[in-house]
Amino acid sequence: MNDDMNDAFRPRILEGKVAVVAGASGGINLGIAQHLCRAGARVAILSRSAERIEAAARAVSPDPAEAIGFAADVRDYDAVSGVFSRTALRFGPIDIVVSGAAGNFHAPAAQLSSNGFRTVIEIDLIGTFNVLRASFEHLRRPGASLMSITAPGGSHPSMFQSHANSAKAGINMLTKCLAMEWGPGGVRVNAISPGPIAGTEGMARLAATPEREALLKGRLALRDYGSKRDIADVALFLCSDNSRYITGTVIDCDGGSALGDASGDALAPPARAAGKP
Repeated sequence: MNDDMNDAFRPRILEGKVAVVAGASGGINLGIAQHLCRAGARVAILSRSAERIEAAARAVSPDPAEAIGFAADVRDYDAVSGVFSRTALRFGPIDIVVSGAAGNFHAPAAQLSSNGFRTVIEIDLIGTFNVLRASFEHLRRPGASLMSITAPGGSHPSMFQSHANSAKAGINMLTKCLAMEWGPGGVRVNAISPGPIAGTEGMARLAATPEREALLKGRLALRDYGSKRDIADVALFLCSDNSRYITGTVIDCDGGSALGDASGDALAPPARAAGKP
């Protein structure tokens, strides 16, 4: 390998960089925060629960010089802005932002209240705008990398998810608009769309039994759930110099779930008609 080439997975590739991860009290976003810290970044995480975020910060790193946690609701712009101000004051200009706070539940649209619809939009879409917008004045420019966590439903309709899919579709378009507006200043904006990820609250609800899990896995082209590490590796790539020419993109990391139902076995020999060789 050429010595001048960047390797997204070399040890401590993010040494000296500062990251803020929203919605990181657990799940995929906490996994991303831990991965960025292992790669050398100093990390600030935020979530609504003060108790959970303190424990999560210790899970990222027990050293407060490497990881700190803040309690803030992404729906509250002033609170989010305060997190970025305090992070920049403590760690310096911000290089990496991950917006991942989300709220969701299954509900037929005919039974979904206006308040329920609004709540998901406010957490997912408005919360994403608040995180990205509040970060802007504290970003290292040029060079900062911003990313949001979206979902396959942002591009593909599904039953009982009118609220969440609408919010994720908004995140996808927000990603592209901000990439155009902020790109000339050297800021990249992308999104990650995870598929079924093992060990998350969402999959625990969707596949509560072994039978249901087998059914869902059987529909995936790769026939298995992904891991939190899979998503964290994509995030690491997007904030490394290996992705320096990528912006305004939604990256699917979903085992092929966005492709549709792959439950047929393409490798099996075709059935033969009776009486024919």
